[in-house]
Amino acid sequence: MMKIHKEQAEHYIWGEVCDGWYLERDADRTIIQERMPAGASEIKHVHQKAKQFFFILSGEAVMWIEGKDINLKSQEGCTIQPGIPHQIRNESLGDVEFLVISTPSAAGDRTAM
Repeated sequence: MMKIHKEQAEHYIWGEVCDGWYLERDADRTIIQERMPAGASEIKHVHQKAKQFFFILSGEAVMWIEGKDINLKSQEGCTIQPGIPHQIRNESLGDVEFLVISTPSAAGDRTAM
C-alpha cells in the first residue's frame, strides 16, 4: 500500500490557469484532483472509451452534459458515460476542486466539439 498526497503527485497545468494532480495513473484508470479558478472552463468534448466520474471536493461547478447544465456543489458528483458530450465550468467567484476518475484512462481519448 502506498500513501499519496496531492503535493507529492505529478502536477500539470491545463487550460492555462487550471491545475491537475495525478493521484493514480495507469492505462486502466486515472484519478486526478483538479483545481479550476473562478471563470475557468474546459472545452466541450467527448470520450469514445472512457467513462468519467466527477466529484466536487470544494466549491461549485456547472457540468454541461448533452446540452443541459447540472449544478454540482461540494460533496456532489456525476458520471459521464463514453460517447456523451460534456464540459465542466466554474461560474462561481471562488476556486472549485474536484476529482476526475476515468476508466479506462482518458489519455488520447478526447475529441473536441
